[in-house]
Amino acid sequence: MNSFSTGLGARAVTICRVADNQWHAVRNDLVVGRGYAARRLDGRTFLSIDTWRDAVFDRLAVAMLDDQPAPRYTVVDETDAELMAGWGRAGFVVCRRESEFVVPTDPRITGLSATETPPGVRIETPAETPLRELDEAIRAEVESAVGWQPMPAEVLPWQGGRRPLDPASYTVALRDGRYAGLIRIAARTRRPRIGLIAVLAAEQRHGIARALLGHVLGGLHRSGTDTVTAEVDETNEAAMRLFEAIGAQRSGRALELVNRDEV
Repeated sequence: MNSFSTGLGARAVTICRVADNQWHAVRNDLVVGRGYAARRLDGRTFLSIDTWRDAVFDRLAVAMLDDQPAPRYTVVDETDAELMAGWGRAGFVVCRRESEFVVPTDPRITGLSATETPPGVRIETPAETPLRELDEAIRAEVESAVGWQPMPAEVLPWQGGRRPLDPASYTVALRDGRYAGLIRIAARTRRPRIGLIAVLAAEQRHGIARALLGHVLGGLHRSGTDTVTAEVDETNEAAMRLFEAIGAQRSGRALELVNRDEV
């Protein structure tokens, strides 16, 4: 356990590294703050701090920044001014804005049909091998265009080898017998969430994304699910228009912050 002490008013606070990527701020044998660092699948390190004392927040931030190599990231709700201020004092700046949506599943609201598809398009549950080929093709297109940095961390490439894929979480679109697009639903949450929807560049602007949404949302509606959630990068204008067009309501905004300073 590594630790150091610092003054905090008339009393001393000790910052202790209690485990890999975990820190505690301790005063008079009481934990008054906690810090965590998590390395995500894209290789980026995200920090979080839990304390209601500004001075403790700042001490934890210093300890964590000293320990973790640059760049470091964190995510903050845009309405949390106090947390934004804390990370700002630690040298973090906004690098990404993501809108959070509540998406209805009722086709009477979305205007989507679970049965209508563009000519030559079929919607189905995939087999693992062609799913991986489609997944890798879409990732290669994104990497060669906007790059994965502005994309949600959960859909970034696996850095430690081939990522496991669960075909049951995906629905795919085939056009003339070839995979053209996919949608992934995270269903094992309090409210199902759209984790990813993507269409190959050559197949875009043909209504495939709407067909995928219509199929999946319609199925969820029939099973008794009224709404799902989704997060969309605000620079992705096409995705923003798509969700707004089907009656999705913006429920908040998450800001991704970065600190690139070398210690």
